[in-house]
Amino acid sequence: MAVDAVGADIASLVLRISVGGTLIAHGWNHAFGGGKIEGTAGWFESMGLRPGRLHALMATGTELGAGLLLILGLLTPFAAAGAVGTMAVALITAHLRNGFFIFRPGQGYEYVIMIILVACGLGALGGGTVSLDRALTISDDLSAWTGLIIAAGAGLLGAALLLAAFWRPRRLAEQD
Repeated sequence: MAVDAVGADIASLVLRISVGGTLIAHGWNHAFGGGKIEGTAGWFESMGLRPGRLHALMATGTELGAGLLLILGLLTPFAAAGAVGTMAVALITAHLRNGFFIFRPGQGYEYVIMIILVACGLGALGGGTVSLDRALTISDDLSAWTGLIIAAGAGLLGAALLLAAFWRPRRLAEQD
């Protein structure tokens, strides 16, 4: 049984709300939870993202902005690219070395890889019928492949450029 257009629209709405809400909660926690921006900045610095405050503000803003855009279904492939980029940076800087499972010491990468893949899927699906994209006829001419390429390509390229420009992890000899 093939998924019809209504099923794809429902899937897009459910995924947009779940990923968008998760990104907003994550960004909100960076800004207002525990150590707030200062604590997030220190944590980013400890992982080699310098200057930490800049990256704390950028990650927080991207998560809040991309999350809101996903929930609204506005510029969906670009919002998905924000999720892909932010989570790709987290994957490389914090989670990859800890293995797959999130319950491993240091937290594995299963959470961030899932957000990346779902965001890529959302780029391909688009906002669907219940979205500002549809109401404003913004993405009516985008193919699923174009949406996927925007989400994955822009997100991964942004992450790669950020890491190349700003990520300076300490070497093992420096940590001892």
